[in-house]
Amino acid sequence: MATAGDGTVHRTPVEPASVGAVGEFGLIAAVVERLSSGDGVLLGPGDDGAIVAAPDGRVVVTTDVLVEDRHFRRSWSSGTDVGHRAAAQNMADIAAMGARPTALLVGLVTPADLPTQWVLDLADGLNAEAAAAGASVVGGDVTRGDKIVVAVTALGDLTGRGPVTRTGARPGDVVAVTGRLGWSEAGRAVLSRGFRSPRALVAAYQRPQPPYDAGPEASVLGATAMVDVSDGLLQDLGHIAAASGVRIDLDLTALVADQPLVDVGAALGVESAGFVLTGGEDHALVACFPAGVTLPARWRVIGRVTEGSEREPPVVTVAGATWDGPPGWDHFR
Repeated sequence: MATAGDGTVHRTPVEPASVGAVGEFGLIAAVVERLSSGDGVLLGPGDDGAIVAAPDGRVVVTTDVLVEDRHFRRSWSSGTDVGHRAAAQNMADIAAMGARPTALLVGLVTPADLPTQWVLDLADGLNAEAAAAGASVVGGDVTRGDKIVVAVTALGDLTGRGPVTRTGARPGDVVAVTGRLGWSEAGRAVLSRGFRSPRALVAAYQRPQPPYDAGPEASVLGATAMVDVSDGLLQDLGHIAAASGVRIDLDLTALVADQPLVDVGAALGVESAGFVLTGGEDHALVACFPAGVTLPARWRVIGRVTEGSEREPPVVTVAGATWDGPPGWDHFR
């Protein structure tokens, strides 16, 4: 890699074209060349381990996996898209703890005949999404397999505050959300039927836009519980209800589908409310706050927390009624 006088970075071309032909260490060198490091990275890729500053003294850690043809298709998403998505879904979990994402570690399983450029595009997507959240890709591993698997571990910093877990919701709390709901699922529905428009919905599926900074903001505002919407609003709020031993009732009038979702629902013959209530992978943040807290405009109140019952399991209802159908995504159903 060389830098011209105007600051332009010129990367060394990678030949030959397939991962198997370029080899493990040639591929790693080409990927590392594309990564940037933030101020919190004390030692980046290239050694047996990276060193990341942890000024809080605690580290939030999460991990997630993307499997080809299960979580993404190369016919639907570019390598860059998959990189953005893999980074986003992990850093959204960090934000949902009230923390700031700091670093990512990436494990890659790849067939030997995969074009090298696809992996380099993946690295670019990971690097760009990490940088957008103030984090860095600091290392990882690569090995051979029959399908592409991207496994990401994310680290985060609580910056002196306590974590916001799923266990703290209390009766009387309000439930509020920030970020998109249903856009990614609507985009997936469009792609699954062979279409590529509306483009905004397809893009939402390919590259979600989690509100990373809203996680620490919610912590400062006194959030009692929080989760990112990765598997569906009903499904993920159900985790809070179960962990906190409460019931949550949603206000359907506050969950009106955005017009692109209404249009797609009409075109596909499905209810747009389903996108909003059960669609995942937008990675919006939904949190419970004590009643009376003044929330910034981007937080929309969508429900209330009520008392749980010893005779009935914790549950999430919509306008007082149980949702008729699956509450969201389940990998084994």
